[in-house]
Amino acid sequence: SQATTAPPKQKPAPVTSESVVIWGLRLWQVVGIFALFVLSIIITLCCIFKCRIPRTRKEIEARYAQRKAAKSYADKLETVPPLGELTDIPGAQVAEEKKEEEIPTVSGKVDKAQGKKEKNKDGEK
Repeated sequence: SQATTAPPKQKPAPVTSESVVIWGLRLWQVVGIFALFVLSIIITLCCIFKCRIPRTRKEIEARYAQRKAAKSYADKLETVPPLGELTDIPGAQVAEEKKEEEIPTVSGKVDKAQGKKEKNKDGEK
């Protein structure tokens, strides 16, 4: 371990806002560009997905009432029969005639099937 006569190593210059970082841009310029990029992405996402936070209690309550009304409306829509059952179609059978022909229960279908078989047997005799 001999003492050298070489000058001591210079410390690197401290990084300040005026230091050149990338492509000749200073540190404050790079930070500003990055902040603008991030802000533009956030604004774009908020516009696309409508994720605005309601500001007042009235807005929160109004949004809740709107969702509740929409849900009850959707529930009522499920109970409405198809349009063909609600209106008379010109040239179609009358609703009363349809009811007589239709047998809504399983036991009614069985009775009807047995009735046809008995008629066939009586007709054969």
